[in-house]
Amino acid sequence: MQEEKNKIEAVLFTTGRFLELEEIGKLCGVGSIGYIKTVLGELQKEYAGRSTALEIINDKDRWKLNIRKDYLHLTEKLLSDAELDMPTQATLALIAYKQPAIQSDVIRTRGNKAYDHVKKLKEEGFLIAEKFGRTRILKLTTKFYDYFDVVEDELKGKLIGIPEDNEEELSKSDSQQNL
Repeated sequence: MQEEKNKIEAVLFTTGRFLELEEIGKLCGVGSIGYIKTVLGELQKEYAGRSTALEIINDKDRWKLNIRKDYLHLTEKLLSDAELDMPTQATLALIAYKQPAIQSDVIRTRGNKAYDHVKKLKEEGFLIAEKFGRTRILKLTTKFYDYFDVVEDELKGKLIGIPEDNEEELSKSDSQQNL
């Protein structure tokens, strides 16, 4: 059971978001949902018994490794200083999905703020831009693939589950965040 606890702990730590039992099972290579739930319960008890800044949260059979409320104030500054803010990340995700992307299409989908996102992404070395008529073609660099630990040929496969109309969702999430 300790090996499964370690795997689950690693998955929860790495994802940093709520995961359903089935997803945890897939990521850990364990087929029994009941067993996953048992292991998670044991792990949750262990964290509750330790004097640690972390805890395992269960919300309607969705699980997450989280920072205890008492220590959140220490991490707020770190989280707000992330290298790429959420709107810029959304623009990068769209470009990665379309790879290579036409800048005018990205701007049409993401709005005029995307010009700033593209500029920042180029400065950070995640993108290159080449002239393409009156617009530009945006391409991912090797830094992108290294930074996000993705193999170029496998990128489309990882993004294949994203619906085509997800561009609209990205645009909505950006406008909601700007409110």
